Amino acid sequence: MKNKPAYALGSVDNVLLLLHMLRDQGRLKVTDAAKELGIARSTAHRLLAMLVYRDFAVQDENHTYLPGPFLSSAGGVGGSALRRLREVAQPHMEALCGRVHETVNLMIRVGAEVRFLSSAESPQILHVGDRRGSILPAHRASGGKALLAVLPADRLGEVCPDLTEAELARLTRELDEVRARGYALNVEETEQGVSAVGAAVRDGRGAAVAALSIAVPSARFGPDRVGAFARDLHRTVLDVERDLAGVPDL
Repeated sequence: MKNKPAYALGSVDNVLLLLHMLRDQGRLKVTDAAKELGIARSTAHRLLAMLVYRDFAVQDENHTYLPGPFLSSAGGVGGSALRRLREVAQPHMEALCGRVHETVNLMIRVGAEVRFLSSAESPQILHVGDRRGSILPAHRASGGKALLAVLPADRLGEVCPDLTEAELARLTRELDEVRARGYALNVEETEQGVSAVGAAVRDGRGAAVAALSIAVPSARFGPDRVGAFARDLHRTVLDVERDLAGVPDL
């Protein structure tokens, strides 16, 4: 996991987050952007106007911002479907975060990687930060492992072609364990001091479309707490899946 620069530029970070939001949600209103970034509406409007000027966004007749020519390839990922997925999952993620007091993440798998779509950030002083827009190797992230575990075993090498034979064998054994217990673990595999438990989320047709994870500072991720995290996560996955069953064309 990359560390945030010591002298991060807030305005640049907000622009990059807007790009992530346009890519993943497909459409964006100024008020929604301002609320999500915690900035003034006028500031959000100016940032979006610059994205329009540079062809990263376009504005429709309802003054809604859509991905522009430079982001047009994101449409193939299913921008509107990702937006609906996020809208359905977010309230349940917030509720889970409120119960466990740890950061909850929503992600999808894109090839051998997972892309984080949304986070519900823990209120604790020591916590895992917002992961929106982050990309991690699927075979290391807990949600990525949960999504790899639903694949046929003979596809694993095709999806993760860069793994050595030994790494692939080790991952195959681990995914067998994931299937048996119903959740995946990441114990400091992507970032020192950070651990997570993840599980796949299925749509109304039974296809695994995303994963949810609870990310925890390793100091609070003892063996006595993993089971409780997994049970709370499973409850939330069921709630999200129930609501997704009523969403057409996800």
